[in-house]
Amino acid sequence: MSGKNIFIQGKWVKPHSEKTLEVLNPATGEVIAHCFDCDTIDVNNAVMSAKKAQKSWWKVPGVEKAKIMREIAAKIRSREHDLSRTLSLECGKPLCEAVDCVDWVAACFEYYGEYARSSYGNSIPPVAPHQINFTINEPLGVVAAIVPFNFPLLLMSWKVAPAIAAGNTVVLKAPHQNPLSNLILAECYEGLLPPGVVNVITGGGQTTGEALIQHPDIDLIAFTGSCNVGRHIAAVAGAQLKKVNLELGSVDPFIVFDDADIEVAIRGVAWARLLNAGQVCTSSKRIYVDKKIAPEFIRRIHEFVKTIKVGDPMKSDTDMGPVISKEALLTIEKQVKEAVSQGAKVLYGGKIFNPQGLKGFFFEPTILVDVKHGDLPTREEIFGPVISITTFETADEAIEMANDSKYGLGACIYTKSLEISMKAMENIKAGTFWINDPLSDNDAAPFGGMRWSGMGRELGEEGLNAYREPKHVHLDYIMETKSYWFPYTNRNSHK
Repeated sequence: MSGKNIFIQGKWVKPHSEKTLEVLNPATGEVIAHCFDCDTIDVNNAVMSAKKAQKSWWKVPGVEKAKIMREIAAKIRSREHDLSRTLSLECGKPLCEAVDCVDWVAACFEYYGEYARSSYGNSIPPVAPHQINFTINEPLGVVAAIVPFNFPLLLMSWKVAPAIAAGNTVVLKAPHQNPLSNLILAECYEGLLPPGVVNVITGGGQTTGEALIQHPDIDLIAFTGSCNVGRHIAAVAGAQLKKVNLELGSVDPFIVFDDADIEVAIRGVAWARLLNAGQVCTSSKRIYVDKKIAPEFIRRIHEFVKTIKVGDPMKSDTDMGPVISKEALLTIEKQVKEAVSQGAKVLYGGKIFNPQGLKGFFFEPTILVDVKHGDLPTREEIFGPVISITTFETADEAIEMANDSKYGLGACIYTKSLEISMKAMENIKAGTFWINDPLSDNDAAPFGGMRWSGMGRELGEEGLNAYREPKHVHLDYIMETKSYWFPYTNRNSHK
């Protein structure tokens, strides 16, 4: 690994800033590395590197971009061992989840590599004889990509791959909590991408991140994170007329109707909520269960959650690891206590603990029952392993509660009824609506939020279009005067 330096202009350089931040292993609480807290000079160096490289990178033929991106993907797969273990170590993900992430990252570069050689614009029917109209899609310029701690590599690829496929260059700010895997992955750019096309810096949000979004030569800010930070970025971007692509938080619903296969629903709900210790933007944070099956569902999910093994994410039999930090741990604890004060009952878990003697940031897999719609677990994002169960009597009531939110990132349902599926889909605002298969992603399909869950889309052609803008070209291949030009007396004489 290239140590704690940063990647600018295709080289590993020591930052101007000498200030560093600790990188902790969330499973043990131990310091495993330090990263630089880059300052305005470092940010400017990265942005200028990207700006210098952008014009020539844009002109690289699409077929060559595709070749480079396939080679990057192959190099990522060749580094799977280092990447997945570092990801598990610094994030607390079970190792099998980290391995999956690395494969998804490589697949994203491959997918957008194909777009780089096949998508450029459209031909449009002309409005008059001897004319040709078409569009070309041009890159925006320099992209600031700011990624979160929960999926630092995957959500990096969702930004970097389409951005460079579209002809932009990038300054990536890795999350300060766990930047190491992104620094390793930057080695996959060496010798393949021209210098300056992707630059990787480290640092905190209030220092490095703020300097990056304020920089006048940034043309688009792509951010995944909290709504509060997203609002701030949108305000800064609005003042400077920068483009933004924001994927923010949510309190996603999951409805289990009475005709669902209860065994499938139990396992699906548990995975959709407890994946990555509940630290997933689209994890199902509001579980609505039909009263007719609720007693059986609650009894069986209780028994199932008790079997989930929490512990060292590097061990092959671990199902769930820690949350990212002590601060996150205390926030979850506070939210659970407030939910209980509002009338919720802790059926299982609900406490900070130390499995296997580990002194990291572990919260028990938790089940809250008797949660009333409108109380904290249905209004506020709990970014941790807490299953919150609310019951309903009719399908209409469930759909109405699911849609009663400021957010709209994702929604899941289990039902065998096509009528109920379509009714729920049409009435619940959500960027992704999963029917009987929770949280599956598809590189070819758009991902993003409605309402307070953000603006813009990642993945699919929509994700590519977020990083480019169309130029309309109007060509008349016969040069002639037009009857509708001045003087208008020529037109009036025909009346």
